[in-house]
Amino acid sequence: MRRTRVIIMGAAGRDFHNFNTVYRADDRYDVVAFTATQIPNIEGRKYPAELAGPLYPKGIPIHPEPELSDLIRDLKADEVVFAYSDVSYNYVMTKAALVMACGADFKVLGAAPTMLKSKVPVVAVVAVRTGSGKSQTSRKVCQLLRAAGKKVVAIRHPMPYGDLVKQKVQRYSSLEDLQKYECTVEEMEEYEPHIVNGTIIYAGVDYEAILREAEKEADVIVWDGGNNDMAFYKPDLTITVADPHRPGHEISYYPGSVNLRLADVVIINKIDTSSRLNIDVVRKNIAAVNPGAVVIEAASPISAEDEKVIRNNRVLVVEDGPTLTHGEMTYGAGHVAARKYGAKEIVDPRPWVVNSIAETFKKYPHIGTLLPAMGYGGKQIHDLEETINRVECDSVVIGTPIDLRRIIKIKKPSTRIYYELDEIAKPDLHEILTGFLKKHGLA
Repeated sequence: MRRTRVIIMGAAGRDFHNFNTVYRADDRYDVVAFTATQIPNIEGRKYPAELAGPLYPKGIPIHPEPELSDLIRDLKADEVVFAYSDVSYNYVMTKAALVMACGADFKVLGAAPTMLKSKVPVVAVVAVRTGSGKSQTSRKVCQLLRAAGKKVVAIRHPMPYGDLVKQKVQRYSSLEDLQKYECTVEEMEEYEPHIVNGTIIYAGVDYEAILREAEKEADVIVWDGGNNDMAFYKPDLTITVADPHRPGHEISYYPGSVNLRLADVVIINKIDTSSRLNIDVVRKNIAAVNPGAVVIEAASPISAEDEKVIRNNRVLVVEDGPTLTHGEMTYGAGHVAARKYGAKEIVDPRPWVVNSIAETFKKYPHIGTLLPAMGYGGKQIHDLEETINRVECDSVVIGTPIDLRRIIKIKKPSTRIYYELDEIAKPDLHEILTGFLKKHGLA
């Protein structure tokens, strides 16, 4: 019998996980290619035979997504599986139309078939959009569980942008491990805050192998989601973070809307910098699709390492890269801090951008006067450093989750911006997690 020929559309994360959990060992299917988008320089590789299993002794090629139409024809694909995140419903169905016009079926896998079961309780922290604040929420959850005397291990959504075999299972317990695994800036932004806070964090490619290692040293596993993707593990508690700066996105972006519907708890974050009108829109949408969810309002208070570096100065603001790019935000913590602490001007970096950073602005023109901290590999990190030092400004405001000065040399005065989750009223995460621990016999 002819195997169903499948192409998986992805961005080096959900695509590999869907393959591993649904297709890898099923001889009814023949996955003939992956496509790649969103992340620079992740195409042109192979999903290696060492990870792909005995049905794929030559591995599986990874092509740029713009080649999809030709791939469907040339590889005689029967089915195309959409497997990446943080995109609008319109975007998803536009891809569906393309696939169907090329003669293949368009498919999206559900949550249940791809969620692995853990032997220890799992708290999943996910979001409706990139940049909603799930990382700070994950850190707060880990902090509260540790304060309750529990051994906590965080597992981060995949970011395998290098050697996939070497990245099969990664365990981070010290800053030296960031060098050991040759992490990009984007990876460091997610892993370093956990390490600094004393939480062991795992990531990689094969999330069943990762889970089995993490279970050995955890009372509770915290799934630290990426983009607005669904959890890879079956959660015992799902916390979904919503962003009132983008009201309506919680019900119109894939698969964040799934996370909203699956949530036990919804945190409406950033209420200190959002309008009550926007907050009410988000509340109304939560009530419409998940009326049983507990809703927590939270602020994301911002502080500066040194306010004087900002006040009355012409500042360059550097923000978290994915939040500005496919997250579609036009400002972040650095921008809020620049306004709060009285910057004379936020300097437009575009006249000075170079190479890959210039290409980022061409691809995402909505970014405007902020500089995304793009660092997918050594060349892009060098381009970021050169761009920052070329900009004619008085000082640099670092709004990224890590201190960029540890990675690049900034020749101007600079200050780092900090932001943490602060629940405004009851119930709060402490109460939610106390109940969770009691329910699972861990109190």
